[in-house]
Amino acid sequence: MPRYSIIIPVYNRPYELNELLGTIALQSFTDFEVVVVEDGSSIKSEAVCNEFSNRFSIHYVYQNNTGPGPARNTGAEKAHGRWLIFLDSDCMLPPNYLEIVDKEADCEEFDCFGGPDKAHPTFNTIQKAIGYAMSSVLTTGGIRGAREKLDIFYPRSYNLGVRKSVFMAMKGFSTMRFGEDLDFSMRLLEKGYSTRLIRKAFVFHKRRNNFRSFFKQIFNSGIARINLEFRHPNTIKPVHWLPALFVLGHILIIAVSIKFPVLLLTLLVVPVIVFFHALSVTKEFRTSLWAVVATLVQTIGYGLGFLKALVLRGIFRKKEFHDFERNFYK
Repeated sequence: MPRYSIIIPVYNRPYELNELLGTIALQSFTDFEVVVVEDGSSIKSEAVCNEFSNRFSIHYVYQNNTGPGPARNTGAEKAHGRWLIFLDSDCMLPPNYLEIVDKEADCEEFDCFGGPDKAHPTFNTIQKAIGYAMSSVLTTGGIRGAREKLDIFYPRSYNLGVRKSVFMAMKGFSTMRFGEDLDFSMRLLEKGYSTRLIRKAFVFHKRRNNFRSFFKQIFNSGIARINLEFRHPNTIKPVHWLPALFVLGHILIIAVSIKFPVLLLTLLVVPVIVFFHALSVTKEFRTSLWAVVATLVQTIGYGLGFLKALVLRGIFRKKEFHDFERNFYK
């Protein structure tokens, strides 16, 4: 029985999976197995998994497409480890990731853990810019693993570990297409289990490589936040409202500027702050310029999704939903 089972759902991303498995093969801590769940992909990853079969214990499972939550549940059913670690296929691990996790697991009593995500030096400029937007303290990304004070820490599925006994007691992830990891963490805490942020156990998260697909992802994240509020009342915090207020505030500024054009200058305040903060974080001028665009896409996309779901679910009583289902990956 290995100590850790690393579970990776994958959908049409064999090249990214190959990169992730390559970093797993370099781990300094080796008491683990890997379970890859192919979630109905047309571009399969079985050959990639076979290439690593002589380097560590790896199990490949193919199933019809069910979504990320049920795919992770399938992986958990096949896993033998005492701890389950869920990673997204577009992640990469530093070589001491499992070593850090194991030291914390030995010293601390907690049931579930998570860690931050960062951009790898080899990522392209857009990926680094999106990575900044999704992890910056200036956006809602600041509560994803970099800071705990803005909200209760909810581990996310791109970097989430949980005792298998707890996972099975929780009956795994729900069928939500977006927000299923937050739903899991919220249910876990509601049941009295504990979570822990391990700041040093970070992953390199590649994310999207264009702003169109990034917008779709983050728009659905805004919708998911309202869906989660209906599932878990009173979990929305003031920080979650900021993107929606940002959108409404900018609409108001643009409307009023028809009479007072000088107000348009206020639209430069946020981009300037983001640029200089990104420059201090990334040390890259070009990345910092694109970080402004990424942050605006992130904030506006989340805000619009949040507002749409707030109206449709709060006023018109529409059932749980998400958008871009047919062309999300295009």
